[in-house]
Amino acid sequence: MSLNHVRRGSGPPLLLVHGLGGNLSSWNAIADELAGDRELVIVDLPGFGETPPLPGAVTIPAMADAVTAFLDAEDLRGVDAVGVSAGARLVLELARRGVVGSTVALAPGGFWSAGQKRFFNISTGISIRLIKLLQPLMPFLTGNPVTRTLLFGQLSPRPWALRKQLMLPEMRSFARSPSTLTALDGLVNGPVQEGAPAGSLPGPAMIVWGRQDLVTLPSQAETAQRLFPDASLEWLDRCGHFSYWDRPAETVELILANTRSS
Repeated sequence: MSLNHVRRGSGPPLLLVHGLGGNLSSWNAIADELAGDRELVIVDLPGFGETPPLPGAVTIPAMADAVTAFLDAEDLRGVDAVGVSAGARLVLELARRGVVGSTVALAPGGFWSAGQKRFFNISTGISIRLIKLLQPLMPFLTGNPVTRTLLFGQLSPRPWALRKQLMLPEMRSFARSPSTLTALDGLVNGPVQEGAPAGSLPGPAMIVWGRQDLVTLPSQAETAQRLFPDASLEWLDRCGHFSYWDRPAETVELILANTRSS
């Protein structure tokens, strides 16, 4: 499958995979810094950005099949990969399959308890529908520190400090992507995430978690490490769900330090 993508920067290639509702512009917060050391391959997943939707259910396995086909077509199998949220779960799945090399998973989804999964499904579904409804007001809501705090309080411990130029495109993407709600259903009701036995990953793997993450709760890190015992775990203080919003410099450092440089 062909995925809309951009390639920029110089150095060994690095695949960047956005999360639920995002698109390739989700990486704008740190793309310039990463591009100084790596050739970035930034994709729109199926049904997001400029990539057409998948036929049928939008699940992590189906997304993994689509990304694998893209990597094979671009002669990129074995590329180092970074993902965020649902995209982080996706790159871990690609690593489990042996498709990518070194892997960094930023706040991966899918490692929840039954109760956490129900809460995520309800709260995220409501948030997506509300974001779609509020689109005419988004320039104001994302531009005002008070309303930005109300809108992004679940995503960041310091939502008032987030930059409008990053927040507005993200909210536009949530509203425009045709697969946001179907992908949410696939995340919640699709196959559970399989693990990778010790010694089976094709390269080093790191899971990065914000201590103030209210979307993929920090307690879920225990399950993630149990399923991926070879993955190291890095905690970021004063950080919510998107580390590249709250701790961009540290996120860049972790990515570059934990993916191959040659």
